[in-house]
Amino acid sequence: MMFETWWLLVLPLVFGLGWMAARFDVRQMISEQGALPRSYFKGLNFLLNEQPDKAIDAFVEVARLDPETTELHFALGALFRRRGETERAIRVHQNLATRPDLPEPEREHALFELGEDYLRAGLLDRAEESLRRLMSGPYAASAKRVLLELYEVEKEWQKAIDAARELQTLEQKSYSLQIAQFCCELAQDALQRKRPEDAVKWLNQAVAENPANVRAPILLGDVAAAAGDARAALGHWLGIERQDASFLPLVAERVVKAYAALNEQGVALEWLRGLLKGKLAPEVLDTAYKAELEVNGAEAAARLMREQLRRQPTLLALTKYFEAQAAVAAAPATQAAVVEAAAGQAEGAEDGDEARETTAIRDLLQLRTRNLARYTCRECGFRARLFYWQCPGCNRWETYAPRRSETLG
Repeated sequence: MMFETWWLLVLPLVFGLGWMAARFDVRQMISEQGALPRSYFKGLNFLLNEQPDKAIDAFVEVARLDPETTELHFALGALFRRRGETERAIRVHQNLATRPDLPEPEREHALFELGEDYLRAGLLDRAEESLRRLMSGPYAASAKRVLLELYEVEKEWQKAIDAARELQTLEQKSYSLQIAQFCCELAQDALQRKRPEDAVKWLNQAVAENPANVRAPILLGDVAAAAGDARAALGHWLGIERQDASFLPLVAERVVKAYAALNEQGVALEWLRGLLKGKLAPEVLDTAYKAELEVNGAEAAARLMREQLRRQPTLLALTKYFEAQAAVAAAPATQAAVVEAAAGQAEGAEDGDEARETTAIRDLLQLRTRNLARYTCRECGFRARLFYWQCPGCNRWETYAPRRSETLG
């Protein structure tokens, strides 16, 4: 009985305390809302309605009325940068970074945003200066990531290597793929300056950093070929098959030229014919066609393309077949024209008509397939006729598969 009486006393007390707490929260919320200008809520409403121009005007009014709203200033600067108004974004973040009363964490935040503004505006020196002031603290990793992006834009590959190594230590994350590519860029720079010894040094470093890197052996083969050592060049290029055979089409033309330098064109043709029987056929089709045409003539090239059409029918193979047929038809058509002019025979006209029809089909197919095959970035979908180690669309490294997609899209 005493237990039930105790509960009867406690329950009203609990409800009373809850009612008082609710009234206190409501009053506090009303007080806080009353302290904020109406422009603040107007700006939020514009943002929710995807009207950034009006939202910026409203937030500018709030910042004018209450300069202490630092978070609002950060939001305003981000909006300016997103709209491409980098000068206004820079002014907002500069004002924050130079305020003497700003706490250190918020000052570092302002410096980081300022570096982003400068980078977006193309003021790379100022961006680097601003970000370099954040090499320690909570924004160190973010600043170094932006610096790495900046060095890639500037093609400062040694600085990019240093930044990547710092990030690797700071984040406990591997940047070996990027570092190896930076070494390859330095090697290409050395080759352009006619310094093959430096190029080889950088390429060996790339392989040590990332043994799976395919670009380094390709360039090592180029160095050997430039030095006149075709056999060594072939060793580098053909050795790519042990790493990733899908990259062999990238060196197919180089391999053909190296074998030609060694007077071993037949070996090159056998190698290409072997590739035509596998998954790499679409990528080496053009190289195989040209090599067969040069060594054995148009009829042999036509036979090779006919066999390929039976194995793997594609528009590109059909185009090459009619190119070869047009080349075969051209010679007898010219000969027949001479005979027709001399003897007045009608057969020459028929041969000429056949040659013209074959040529018309070839031209139509060439027009249709000219922009057909494209390399496609796995990250952003950017399509290109040439193979890139760094995607021009998203700037990621090694995102292009070495195989082109044959689509009509």
